Amino acid sequence: MIDLGLSKLAIIGVVALIVIGPEKLPKVARMAGSLYGRAQRYLNDVKAEVSREIELDELKNLHKEVQEAAQSIKSSVENSIAENLAEVEGSWRDHVPLNVATVDDVARKAREFRRKKLLRSSALPVWYKQRHGGKMHVISGAARVAKFRPGAKSHASFY
Repeated sequence: MIDLGLSKLAIIGVVALIVIGPEKLPKVARMAGSLYGRAQRYLNDVKAEVSREIELDELKNLHKEVQEAAQSIKSSVENSIAENLAEVEGSWRDHVPLNVATVDDVARKAREFRRKKLLRSSALPVWYKQRHGGKMHVISGAARVAKFRPGAKSHASFY
C-alpha cells in the first residue's frame, strides 16, 4: 500500500494549493474526501462479501460432511436391521413347532363349524319336533324357572 506520511501529505497539499488555487481547493478537498470515503465503503463491501462467500463455502462443506455422516449411519443401521431380520427369519424357518395349524387345517375346521352351526340353527318342521320332543316355543329364563319350580302350578300362558 502507499506509505503516506505527514511530510508527503504536506507536499501534496502545497502543490495542490499552487496548481488548483485557493478558491477551488475546498471544493476539490471535499470531492477528494467523498471519493476516498466511497472507495473505503466499496473496499469494505468487497471484504464483507468475500468473507460471506468463504463462510458459505465452509457451511457447504460442513453440510456435505454432515450429509455423508448421516448417510453412513443410515446405511449401517439398515445393514444391522437386515442382518438381524435375516437371523430371526432363519431361526424361525429352522424351528418348526409340532402343533402348528396349516391353512388347510383351518379351512377344514371352518367348514365343519359352518356345517354344524347350520344343522343346529336350521328350521325343523313342527311335526318333527312334536314327534322327537324338540322345543316348540322359545320361553324366557323367568318362565322356565316358574314352569319347573317345585310346588308351582303349570302356567300355560308362558309358551
